[in-house]
Amino acid sequence: MEKRITLPLTKELAKTLKAGDSVLLTGTIYTSRDAGHKRMCESIAKGEPLPFDPTDATIYYVGPTPAKPGQVIGSAGPTTSGRMDAYAPTMMSVGARGMIGKGARLPEVVEAMKEHSGVYFGAIGGAGALLAKCIKSAELIAFEDLGAEALRKLYVEDMPLVVIIDSEGNNLYEQGRNAYLAAHNE
Repeated sequence: MEKRITLPLTKELAKTLKAGDSVLLTGTIYTSRDAGHKRMCESIAKGEPLPFDPTDATIYYVGPTPAKPGQVIGSAGPTTSGRMDAYAPTMMSVGARGMIGKGARLPEVVEAMKEHSGVYFGAIGGAGALLAKCIKSAELIAFEDLGAEALRKLYVEDMPLVVIIDSEGNNLYEQGRNAYLAAHNE
């Protein structure tokens, strides 16, 4: 079943999403990869404010390419989420709730998701040009020196995603693997 989701991703909204749900996401999201996450976590450790309010925020693990003339943004496909696993629990502890990327997550991240009602959305790798069409505005907000990894504020409309891990820790990757094994071990 496809669900239309309008951000922010509140705790109540997060709890309605289940692993395997197809969603069309609309609203403000933020971009960051490992270098940006490292800086944000260092700021949190020092008690410094972040470049955006993390409360109920969704962070897209992406390093977009430069926009061509007439475009809002260049190709904007997901990067491997595991590179943010060291930082995700800290980001969730200060209010960030949604994460968009690709690939598996460590058990520590899943535990933090359960504790803070987090949701991990999967985006299709290799579809960066198509995903970029969902991005209606892009604004550089911090860490310009990081180039593609700088923090950006994006407004997206109907971004197609799948809930990979829900706020209860249910994991579509594990469910799919288990279903396959059950079907082939009969």
